[in-house]
Parts: sequence; structure tokens; C-alpha cells
Amino acid sequence: MSPRRRVFALAWPLIVSNLTVPLLGLVDTAVVGHLPDSRFLGGVTLGATLFSFLYWGFGFLRMGTTGLAAQACGRDDLDDLIRLLGQSLMLAGLIGIVLISLHPLLIPLGLQLLDGSAAVTAEADRYARIRILSAPAVLANYALIGWFLGRGYSRITLLLMIVNNAANIVLDLAFVVGLGMTTDGVALASVIADYLTMAVGIGLALRAWQGWAWRRVSGVIAAIGDYRRLIGVNLALFIRTLCLLFAFAFFHSRGAQLGDVTLAANAVLLQFVLLASYGLDGFAHATESLVGQQIGANDRDGFRRVVRAAIEWSLATAVLASLGFALGGEALIALLTDLPDVQAVAGRFLPWMIAMPILAVGSYLLDGLFIGATRTRAMRDTMIIAVAGFYLPVWWLTQGLGNHGLWLAFVSFTVARSLLLGAVFWRSWRRGSWFA
Repeated sequence: MSPRRRVFALAWPLIVSNLTVPLLGLVDTAVVGHLPDSRFLGGVTLGATLFSFLYWGFGFLRMGTTGLAAQACGRDDLDDLIRLLGQSLMLAGLIGIVLISLHPLLIPLGLQLLDGSAAVTAEADRYARIRILSAPAVLANYALIGWFLGRGYSRITLLLMIVNNAANIVLDLAFVVGLGMTTDGVALASVIADYLTMAVGIGLALRAWQGWAWRRVSGVIAAIGDYRRLIGVNLALFIRTLCLLFAFAFFHSRGAQLGDVTLAANAVLLQFVLLASYGLDGFAHATESLVGQQIGANDRDGFRRVVRAAIEWSLATAVLASLGFALGGEALIALLTDLPDVQAVAGRFLPWMIAMPILAVGSYLLDGLFIGATRTRAMRDTMIIAVAGFYLPVWWLTQGLGNHGLWLAFVSFTVARSLLLGAVFWRSWRRGSWFA
């Protein structure tokens, strides 16, 4: 199979998987939105937002596992693959238990920061105290998806997403419509769906061990206690993710200071960023897997071919997204909001969205390249520099431009990430240290 076909074959299930995510939110909204009081919908929305931010911070479990698994797959090191999965699942379980233990502190603090009304916050608290019980399963699913993706099994990651979303939807309807539950029913549906997905994922992983002598498997698992490599990779990714979370939180907070209409318009425009990311992320994740495998196999020519194919697909996706936003941006804004003042403000800033996919494509692609190579310290360092050296200074200097200044700062941050990671890669490649 040619590199172009390999990249696309890995990417399309991931893109479809990304597209299934909004479906669950749509069903949650439709189910809870028909309850007699709006506080239920507000509570689910606020609670889901809290967990989106909380779990996003632990996305390193997926990324770190992908890079290490891909390299082990390239070396054809099955012992290391089993050890890595065991380590990642144990780390996910430990973090999940810690989150459950700390939930009496985390949930009130998070809801206070989100600043909802008293009635909505009460429902969100009810939702969150049930939803937190799925933390070990959610994080274990990150590890499982990363492991399967690293091995090149992107269709299994799609299957796991379908299982999770389908179970969530069925249980939402059963608990809320059938049993008359409210926010607690939506939360309980998510908890059960997460553990079901984890069980399916572990079952599929165990199938990969068929034909192995149990003594050999148990011997590999016995050596599972050496976490230095996994923690080294994941700690750098965790810091990098915290910086990214800060960048988005800062964007929202500065936008809020510009007024409610501007805040709402920016929320609409960020959906453009999200839409573009579905495609760009798919090819970036495929790059992680294939690059890691080439590095594990020490195949420099294969590495070049994979990177070239990933660049071609990513650029094509970015150009198509920009063209789509240029031709249909106004219609998409109208679809996302029917408020005339929000539509007008969002329309004024649409040119930023048209340019964003092309300006951001490098950051997605290079993230995939560095994750596959497990060069996570470089990702951490360049992210810190992009935030502290570009994002915040540009925002400070352009405050007089209002929302245009805020978007300029955000775009500068994105471009800086691309340029900095590109410079690190080029220097390493010229020195011949990329495969060291």
C-alpha cells in the first residue's frame, strides 16, 4: 500500500470518530431539553463542560501511549506492547481513583469558576458527583485508544467511539424518557457507557494476545513497575496540555470582557476551529502512528514517504476547509445562531476563520510528528514559548484592537507553535539526531 493510502486508511476512521462526538451532545440536549425546567439542561451543559476541561487535561494518556506503542510496533516488540498497555491502564486507574477521592474539592471549585446560576449549579453538582465515578474508565479508554492507534488499528478506535456513543444514547433515553430521571440519568448513562467501552477495549486487547503462553505474558506484566519512560513522556505532555488549556481559557475570559455579544460570537467562531480540527486531527493522529512505526523500525526512507504523504493530505484538508468557510461561512453562522447581533459580530471576524485552517495546519501535523517520535519535551518547551513569548505579548500590545487583537494573538500563538516545532525538527533532522 502506498504511503498516501496508508495515511488515509488510518485517518478516515479517526475523522468519522471525531464527527460522532457532537452527536452525543445533540442527543443529550434533545433529551434534557424536553424536561419541564431549563435548569436541567443548564446543569447538564455546565457539568459536561467541567468534565470536558478536566479530562482534556489528561489527554496525554492517549498521546504518550500512541507514540510509544507505535515505536514498539515498528520494532516488532510484542513484550513492550503488552508492558506498555499494562502500565498505561494502571496509570489511568490510579489517576482516576485520585480524581474520585478529590471530587469533594474539585467539583465545587470547578463549578464556581464556571459561574452558573444557583439553580443550574445545583443540578450541575448533582450531575458531576455521579459522572466523576467514571474517571478510571474514561482515562483507561484514553490509554486503550492510544495503544490501538499506535498499532495502526484506527478502526478499533472508531468501534470504541461508536460503542460509547450508542450506549450513551440508548441509556439516556432509557433513564430520562423511560424512567423519568433528570440530570442524574444523563450522568449515570455516561458512567455505564464509559465502563462498557473500557470492557470492550480490554476484551479486544486480550484477543491480540491469543497464541501467547500465559507464562510469557505474566512475565512481561511482572516487569511493569518501571514507569520512568512512560512518566517522562507523559509529564511533558501534561505540562504542554495545561498550557493549551490556559490559552483557550484566557481567550474565553478576555472575550467575556469585550461583552456578551462578542463572547457569544467567539463561541460560534470557535465551532469553525472545531470543524477544521476534525479533519486535521485525523491526519495528525495517523501521522503519530506511522511516524512512530518508521522510527521504531529505523526506516528513514519510510519516514520521509509517510511525512510527505501526511503533509499532502493535511494541506489538502486545510485548503478545503478554508474554501468551505469562505463559501459557506455566513450560512454556517446563521445555522449556529439566529440572534442578529451575534450573527453580525461573528460575520465581521469570519476572515480569521477562513485563514485559520491554513495557518494552523502546521501545528496539527507537527504535533503528530513529535508525538510519534515521543519528542514530548520539545512539544512542552515550544508550547511554553508560544504562550509566554507570542500569545500574551501580542494580546497585550493589541488590546486597542478589541476582538481583532484577541484573534490576532490566538492566531499568532498557533503559527508560533508551527514555526517553533518546525525549527526543532529541521535542526534535529540536519544533525541526524531524529533517529538517535
